[in-house]
Amino acid sequence: MVTVPRARSNGIELEYDTFGNPAEGAPLLLIAGLGMQMIGWDEEFCELLATRGFHVVRFDNRDVGLSTHMAGVPPYTLEDMADDAAGLLDALGIRAAHIVGASMGGFIAQVLALRHPDRVLTLTSMISGPNGADHVQPTPEATALLLAPAPTTREERVALGLRSKQTLLGPQDPFDESWERPRIERAIDRAYDPAGFMRQLMAITSASGRLERLRSVGVPTLVIHGDADILVPVENGRNVATAVPRARLVEIEGMGHDVPRRVWTRVADEIATLARARTTC
Repeated sequence: MVTVPRARSNGIELEYDTFGNPAEGAPLLLIAGLGMQMIGWDEEFCELLATRGFHVVRFDNRDVGLSTHMAGVPPYTLEDMADDAAGLLDALGIRAAHIVGASMGGFIAQVLALRHPDRVLTLTSMISGPNGADHVQPTPEATALLLAPAPTTREERVALGLRSKQTLLGPQDPFDESWERPRIERAIDRAYDPAGFMRQLMAITSASGRLERLRSVGVPTLVIHGDADILVPVENGRNVATAVPRARLVEIEGMGHDVPRRVWTRVADEIATLARARTTC
């Protein structure tokens, strides 16, 4: 892994790092979900992508991690966050990239493909959906997690993170506290901003639906979704895949709102296959 300085993008600063050879690998941008720092894209997963010929870039969205936090400024939109991603590509000298987004990152990836189509080689939307009136809503249990009061102590923050992860995992991915706890603790100790989380959530809830607009996406597209997702139910992925011309839908049995270790190799292979489809088009 090579750590590099912050990048100036769209009037803010974005913390990022990279995996793979920038001279030889095809650029691939990972866009994280709601409240998810770039370290939520595990190093092992990033290395899997790098070994498949990608130069992988992961970054902290605005209002999370070590990127600029937006306290005291007007509300922003998913379009602003897509412009952040495009600006990061500019800062890195990348004309266009394979774009991979999970959950809110999938929303942003879709908006990027609509707003900056020349910057997108392929689009992978994981555990995501179309927003607005087009969106199938979470279950009450999942909604309660989104709206849980911000804990005041580190122990309470870790406990909420563990409860959230356990609730959102699918039935084929048993909860493993020995794996999840250090990852949650690392994220909390690196940066913690519940107000930033809520500002990101506001950008999501204020977004308009995209299903009709997604019919104009012209790049090879992959939609990956778990059939046991209670936060972004699988119907959302199905609807996105139906809307985007020639999109490939991969439904993973027993997977919830997560991209668990058991599917990393499969997901990396699917993304690499999609990239090859771009080069042969």
